Amino acid sequence: MDYGLTIGQAAAFAGVTVKTVRHYHRLGLVGEPQRDGSGYRRYGSSDMLRLVQVRTLAGAGVPLAEVGDLLDAGPERFAAALEDVERRLTDRIEELIARRAVLHRLAAGDRLLLPERACAALDRLTELGLGDVYVTIQQEALVLARALVPEMFDSLLGQLEHQLDDPQYIELIKRSQDAESWDPGDPRLAELASALSAKLLADHELLAMPAEFRARPDAATRYGLINHHRADQTPAAALLTELLEANLRAAGVDIPHQ
Repeated sequence: MDYGLTIGQAAAFAGVTVKTVRHYHRLGLVGEPQRDGSGYRRYGSSDMLRLVQVRTLAGAGVPLAEVGDLLDAGPERFAAALEDVERRLTDRIEELIARRAVLHRLAAGDRLLLPERACAALDRLTELGLGDVYVTIQQEALVLARALVPEMFDSLLGQLEHQLDDPQYIELIKRSQDAESWDPGDPRLAELASALSAKLLADHELLAMPAEFRARPDAATRYGLINHHRADQTPAAALLTELLEANLRAAGVDIPHQ
């Protein structure tokens, strides 16, 4: 009795597709059986054993490029190779677990892109009564800072944390929020800019920028993208930022400008 299987039967018995069997043939992992009198290839028990072995190793995570050598190896080499595959699978599992943890944090939006220290500072802004829009802008600015000026991120974050401990500065920030609705010609903008610059200059050392940042040929562009983030949405806010920077430059603070 002829127990030879067609390629379709062999694929079904092994739990793979005909396309997969042909792929194994092309890679030399499973030899192509001889054709019968009718011109069809018939898969015997030895062919099926090899096909099942290849499918099992591939399903376990062994790269197809390594399967052939692994099946042809002696017991000791086979065991050592499997240990190596297991180590790689463990690394992959850990990577996938880390990615899943990231997905679970996606509900936090851009906070995913910030360290816990920065998130804690943003939470304090909310606790101090600053509006959601302001907190969101600060959050986005921190994301930009971490990406565009990583050498300055820690110092910028330290400056923010210092400011959070100053009730007078917080009041000035709240006034700045109110000022967004002012007319750009309102003289109170200049007064507010002077008060803000005076408060910042009281801790002049916190305003220093790292030499490696100042040496960047595109330092002004990077700085502008961060410090002027969303400022163009309200003319008064844009003018307040410009007046504040002008005051700080006049006091000797090296702020990049184009």
